[in-house]
Amino acid sequence: MEKNNAKLFVIAAPSGAGKTTIVKALVARNPDLRFSISYTTRQKRRTEVDGVDYFFVDLDEFERLDAEGELLESAQVFDNFYATSRSQVEKHLAEGQNVVLEIDWQGARQVRASMPECVTIFILPPSLEELERRLRDRRTDSPEVIERRLRDALGDMSHWDEFDYIIINDRLERAVDDLEDVLNGSGDTCARSNVALRRIISRIIG
Repeated sequence: MEKNNAKLFVIAAPSGAGKTTIVKALVARNPDLRFSISYTTRQKRRTEVDGVDYFFVDLDEFERLDAEGELLESAQVFDNFYATSRSQVEKHLAEGQNVVLEIDWQGARQVRASMPECVTIFILPPSLEELERRLRDRRTDSPEVIERRLRDALGDMSHWDEFDYIIINDRLERAVDDLEDVLNGSGDTCARSNVALRRIISRIIG
């Protein structure tokens, strides 16, 4: 990473905060970015494409990849496993290309331990009420799953202070602008140490 100045950006968020939408908009604006595609053992949704949204694998294949050292990080979320391809990330960085990882806080912690030069970013919703509305508007989960996601989201959000930057996804375009600023090295207003930002976060989380 230091040799060619390519950087690894690790982006995490609670379920429903809009992480996937923001990252896709970021990559659309910045086609030179490399978006690392994660492995997952969960079932493919109707709108998803294997090899584009995720690499969908069964548990046996996932365990084989882990045993071979191919997983840079892995996590269990909602009874399914997710992981990042180590070889994919290292290849992009060696080619001088910035890489974006879209993972959860558990995975971010593992990547930080393995690649401490990475830049970590956490995305928050503007309020807990808005988070619940977004989860329900997806219409992809049962009410029971939504309630579980909301409970787990509160736990996820408590880890925001482990990240270098925090972006509040109130309006999509502004959130993408803020994320671009971070990638360009000018995201001071989103830095964890920003006092005004910390006050806003304390109001969101309560």
